[in-house]
Amino acid sequence: MKVENSATALDRVAVPADDPERERERVRRRGTALAFLGVLAFSGSFPGTVHAMEGFDPWLVAIGRAAIAALLALACLKVAGRPLLPPRHLWRSYALISLGVVFGFPLFSGLALALGSSTAHAAVVTALLPAATAVCAVLRAGERPRPLFWVACLAGAAAITAFTLTQHQGQAAWPDLLLVAALLSAAVGYTEGGRLARQVPGWQVISHALVLSLPLTAPVAVALAFLTPIAITPHAVAGFAYVSAVSMFLGFFPWYAGLAQGGIARAGQTQLTQPLLTLVWAWFLMGERFGLITVVAAVAVLVCVAVTQRART
Repeated sequence: MKVENSATALDRVAVPADDPERERERVRRRGTALAFLGVLAFSGSFPGTVHAMEGFDPWLVAIGRAAIAALLALACLKVAGRPLLPPRHLWRSYALISLGVVFGFPLFSGLALALGSSTAHAAVVTALLPAATAVCAVLRAGERPRPLFWVACLAGAAAITAFTLTQHQGQAAWPDLLLVAALLSAAVGYTEGGRLARQVPGWQVISHALVLSLPLTAPVAVALAFLTPIAITPHAVAGFAYVSAVSMFLGFFPWYAGLAQGGIARAGQTQLTQPLLTLVWAWFLMGERFGLITVVAAVAVLVCVAVTQRART
């Protein structure tokens, strides 16, 4: 019952009658703070994935983390006394969430890292995720952003294109294409999850998405565990545990709650800090070095994304 009470408290939006506007602003600020906690959890995903792949196959890391997180989700739903499956009329939304954040992002980003992309490079390429999320939110909600939004969005895309081409002698490499697929997948999953979290507690959204995916992730993960080589090391186990419990599950508790309370556009701006946080984790945990061009590209993209986030309303 503790899980239900604490998780529901994250998503509750109470507005007293005496000063509703002031309370709404307080709730929005709380939503932004909760979203940042989610970003902080997600920022260690790339270093955690690299560590996990030291001992496990990339496909096993991508699918296995979802299977492990689904078991945690089942336990939380059971303890909270909630149904293990969502209502059937919401299955389409949960399918989009699963395709985006349960399968798409972990698989595409993991394969990109396995093919040689550094965590610093991956952080810069996926820095357009906030803009992609905003675009998905605009399309899904039928909003009409101002022209400045599209100008900044195209500028950010141009900065990323220039960065990737300079890194690969004028041609986009497979890791970069996979990273683009990863950020598009995450944008879909974030947008749909944020919309659904306005009706359902955020922790329950990710839990049901994981449980609905379990009939696929569990048998595939077991098969991969038997068919692929495994080398048990402290780094590999720690990395696998992190991406399974934190990146795939616990990080979504405050993230979806923050999007529900603060708004997808406003709370989503906290994603702007994720690339820089990832660079810090890569340097601190892995001793990874990154050049001036990476820093310049990261800052340029962050500026463009910041404009898109502010111009879309």
